[in-house]
Amino acid sequence: MAKARWDWETRIGRRLKLRDLHILSVVVRWGSMAKAATHLDTSQSVVSEAIASLESALGVSLLDRSPRGIAPTIYATALLKRGHVVFDELREGIKEIETLSGQATGDIRIACPEFLAAGLMTDAVDGFSKRYPDIVCHVVEADVSTLDFRQLQERAVDLMVTRVPNAFADDDLDVDVLFDDPHLVVAGEKSPWAGKRSVKLAELVDEPWIIPPSPIVNAILKEAFEAQGLKPPAEKVVTSFILMRNHLLASGRFVTVLPESVLRYNAKQWALRALPVKLRATPQPIAIVKLKNRSVSPAIALFIAHLRTVTKAYAGRRD
Repeated sequence: MAKARWDWETRIGRRLKLRDLHILSVVVRWGSMAKAATHLDTSQSVVSEAIASLESALGVSLLDRSPRGIAPTIYATALLKRGHVVFDELREGIKEIETLSGQATGDIRIACPEFLAAGLMTDAVDGFSKRYPDIVCHVVEADVSTLDFRQLQERAVDLMVTRVPNAFADDDLDVDVLFDDPHLVVAGEKSPWAGKRSVKLAELVDEPWIIPPSPIVNAILKEAFEAQGLKPPAEKVVTSFILMRNHLLASGRFVTVLPESVLRYNAKQWALRALPVKLRATPQPIAIVKLKNRSVSPAIALFIAHLRTVTKAYAGRRD
């Protein structure tokens, strides 16, 4: 153990520079020292010296050179995998310093599915930006076609707000359930079904359905129709875009399935109405998902607290 500590101090700790590690990551990203130098606005010799310094400190070759360009060796891949974590933590540290020194400032990066951006998250971000005008919110779309948390794992975002299966658990992820968000059968107020007090699924089989390319929605419809001895409805329009679904529903011609939160935030503007149809599926909750064992900046903590307040009020109004 003493030798390992000594090696760190003499061979690694004093010689491995963050600047050189950053240069290595840029070289790997661009596949060329010349392109990396241009991107970094420096000379190719500076880039070469940085790579040589790292290789000397570590005692291994970091790049394979060929006529097709430069590729990382297994040693560079291992180093950069940990290096991304280092840079990510440093960014969070800078954000925390900015927040501590300037009250509430900094950036937060959030991923959410499009259906949450169509209502709940827009409401949350609007209120948050009014309360904390110096915090910048970067909101990107999360892929919900599969249970994919790559954006978090690659540290492209600070947190995700998304639907998760009931009792979902992962060794690397911290899941904070906010509320249940059941699916409803929805039509526009111009639809002949909108004014009925009772509607059976059998009556809707031949209606033009808008069905999103979602495994969750397809499973809900399959279970609901097959429970009554019916085939699931045929797809008339397939789209995940909430805006397109709202436009089509407003015409009165179509029916679809929407999360309750989407209907709540869009019903009045688009003249939408939930039909009195019971779907059998147990709702999958909406949750905040973030990496375990990763400290969050004060700005992110403020947003999480704000989102909990918004969703608590939303859940209370549903009861």
